[in-house]
Parts: sequence; structure tokens; C-alpha cells
Amino acid sequence: MSPAENDDELTGIHCRLDELLAERGMTLTELSTRVGVSIVNLSVLKNDRARAIRYSTLRAICDALACEVGDLLVLA
Repeated sequence: MSPAENDDELTGIHCRLDELLAERGMTLTELSTRVGVSIVNLSVLKNDRARAIRYSTLRAICDALACEVGDLLVLA
């Protein structure tokens, strides 16, 4: 399998950003402002298209949503 084919594989990790935002009555725009990450990048994460995330970004999202990493990222 070529590296390009590998990139297209699902990671088996699901981001629950949509659910957490809904539970807290928060919009993606509001989260973007709070954590200093663009809406586009948050959308990539929210739609399970992210291939990587910085620990600092993960921490900022968890702080803003008052959640743990395991609440945000789950095995699919």
C-alpha cells in the first residue's frame, strides 16, 4: 500500500466536537474565538478529517468545553 493510500484510511478515532458544542449551547464560531483556532481547522476536526492535532490545541478545546480528552476523542 502506498503512503497516499494510507492517508485515506480512517483512523478509527471519532471527534465528538458537534455533540459537545450542542450540549453546551456553543457555536463553532464561539469556540474558534475562545481557543484561537480557525473555524476551518475546527471544522476539519469536527468532521473527522483531521490527521493530527497539537496538544496545545487539544488542551485549549478541552478547557473551553470543560471536558476531558476522552470526552472529545473516542474510538470509533
